[in-house]
Amino acid sequence: MIESFSPKQLRVLSWWHEQSADSGRDAIICDGAVRSGKTFCMSLSFVIWSFYFRGGTDFALCGKTIRSLRRNMVTPILPLLQSLGFSCEEKLSQNLLLVRYRGRQKRFYLFGGKDEASAALIQGMTLAGVLFDEVALMPRSFVEQAIARCSVDGSRFWFNCNPEHPEHWFHTEWIRQAESKNALYLHFTMDDNPSLSEEVKRRYESLYSGVFYERFVRGKWVAVYGAVYPFMAEEEYYCEVPQGSFDAYVISCDYGTVNPASFGLWGRLDGVWYRIDEYYFDSRAEGFQKTDEEHYEGLCVLAGERKIRQVVVDPSAASFIEVIRRHGKYTVVPAQNNVVNGIRRVSQALKKREIRICRSCAAARREFSLYRWDCDKRADTPVKQNDHAMDDIRYFVTTAMEGGGALPVFAAER
Repeated sequence: MIESFSPKQLRVLSWWHEQSADSGRDAIICDGAVRSGKTFCMSLSFVIWSFYFRGGTDFALCGKTIRSLRRNMVTPILPLLQSLGFSCEEKLSQNLLLVRYRGRQKRFYLFGGKDEASAALIQGMTLAGVLFDEVALMPRSFVEQAIARCSVDGSRFWFNCNPEHPEHWFHTEWIRQAESKNALYLHFTMDDNPSLSEEVKRRYESLYSGVFYERFVRGKWVAVYGAVYPFMAEEEYYCEVPQGSFDAYVISCDYGTVNPASFGLWGRLDGVWYRIDEYYFDSRAEGFQKTDEEHYEGLCVLAGERKIRQVVVDPSAASFIEVIRRHGKYTVVPAQNNVVNGIRRVSQALKKREIRICRSCAAARREFSLYRWDCDKRADTPVKQNDHAMDDIRYFVTTAMEGGGALPVFAAER
């Protein structure tokens, strides 16, 4: 239940109204901290505006994926719309939301802008307005194609996002040029969300560190620098292998022939995943390379007699995936490989103690101390050194632990 709105949220809710001082704007941009209340009030405002707008009936809601768009925006807003007297109908197979009010109907088409090819999905439409949820995660081509579809007189653009790198195209092209584009720019902090308690604010502050703290808690568009996981310098984040019976095992693999190969063995105990052992082979340090079959033998030794739920592998390691598939002993799954989002999720999992690194994993500990952001690039990119255990840990968190992986390449017979 919403009891009140902050002044900034009220401005988002009313900026388009003819009595608002902002009514002459063509767009609104809201950025800032996580959980700052910008997404909810923007989606509510967008729908209400659509019924004031007489120039068209077709609108677009855009997210990185349709699944995330439904989770972040559509599902939370439907109960409130219905309580205000709107009638809402989702047509899931058509990615369409129909909203009716006092005999009038508006159509909201849902689009996912996850890559460059997504721009083709929205071509040919005529829209009266478009809302971009997490616009900084979308490719520029998709956003510009969606904007080009808004050819109805009086159409408007709505953008919200959390900050990224300061040289990100959206920051340079829209936020820095908000005035020239006749856009209203509002920066949100957690204090702009009156429904957020002080306890919840402190909890979110504890989940982030380094550049992610600056971006997601302070809401700043800052460049990456220093260690990727600075808090891992503290001994408290490592532990001994716990005593007890693990109820599941997974192996995560970053595969390399010239570059090091790093495999992590994970066991789950009382809801926590522990990296209890590892296989790490650096051909440069050892002076010779191993074949796919030899690395597979190392995988088997690491697994021992344990029943492995799945082996998550670097998606580019096609030959090694094929070797595992051909042997038929383990279920093999290509890993999700979004680097920056994966790093953010690993950071949260470590700080929330969802995963623990055991002291026996010497290679992982060494890489945690060396893994750095590449400060010379104009994008968020870690230095491609000392990153092999870091990659296999990221594959585990984003694919095995969260269940977000692709379908298994091959499922071993039980």
